[in-house]
Amino acid sequence: MTILVTGGAGFIGSHFVRDWIAAKGTSVINLDKLTYAGNLHNLDNLGHDSRHHFVSGDFGDRTLVQKLLESHKPVAVIHLGGETHIERSIHDPNPFIQTNVAGSFALLEEVRHYWQRLEDDKKSAFRFLNVSTDEVYGSLDPQEPPCKEGHPFQPNSPYAASKAAFDHLVRASFVTYGFPALTTHTCNNFGPYQFPDKLIPAMIINALKGKPLPLYGDGLQSRNWIYVKDLCEALRLILENGKPGDSYNIADTAELTNLELVTHLCVLLDALKTESPHRPHTRLISHIQDRKGHDRRRAMDCHKMEKLDWKPGHRFDVTLLRTIMWYIDHPAWVQNVMSGAYRTWVTL
Repeated sequence: MTILVTGGAGFIGSHFVRDWIAAKGTSVINLDKLTYAGNLHNLDNLGHDSRHHFVSGDFGDRTLVQKLLESHKPVAVIHLGGETHIERSIHDPNPFIQTNVAGSFALLEEVRHYWQRLEDDKKSAFRFLNVSTDEVYGSLDPQEPPCKEGHPFQPNSPYAASKAAFDHLVRASFVTYGFPALTTHTCNNFGPYQFPDKLIPAMIINALKGKPLPLYGDGLQSRNWIYVKDLCEALRLILENGKPGDSYNIADTAELTNLELVTHLCVLLDALKTESPHRPHTRLISHIQDRKGHDRRRAMDCHKMEKLDWKPGHRFDVTLLRTIMWYIDHPAWVQNVMSGAYRTWVTL
């Protein structure tokens, strides 16, 4: 049983590939264009595992996707690839429209045509999993309840709008053609191997160097967070037991402000690095001008996932500590990424 994963050299993608092989023991075709956030070193611990087949390429390349589908006959496609960083989308929205909308639609159409050619038993078992974001829901007022699946889309950044657009295309493909697609909306996630333009690794790396820890505005923007291993487990369960055409929220229930998160991170660093001249690390926190279109509060109701017998299996404080320790213990990986040397990979 083979699956095809897009973006499998990125943060979530590399974790998902490793998690799938460990849990299922079956083959993964890993399609990744290796843009700035794609890093083959994220998969070093797979070594030369014959179940992992890496392909360098664009998921929007229909000829390449068709070739992979026909050659490997995957039973599912998990779409994790795409442009992800909000600040980059504000600076230049065009790559997000080209990749997350046009490129993803090309992938969707090619996979749909492949599915339509399958024999009936394989056709009914096939799945397409679209991994999206809670940012499509937009910002909540303080008194509003967390978003349930079906909450109106109100994206506030070009990135969020590009993800919402593809979510609609996925739903339309199910309604119009019966294509067995599912969509997940995930909250902020964290863990080892995350590219340092995201909040948690950026704060860890800056704090270790005694650099400022910049927070947008007053830092009281509120979010759910989830450890990446819990997310991977949820994605596997949705593939196995989710209902085609449905969407699923994936999050931990706790809401934290950015200021609370970074303060807690600093306290943990103080305990881990007792010799650091930068203690207390909270004195490195600095407030900068708020980001354009910044969601004040995002929160999701995940009771639907409980029906699939899923809840986060890791405590936030434990996994945050584990993540900090990983970055401390892997300075070579951090240096490799910060210098850009990770992109000097050998053509496969």
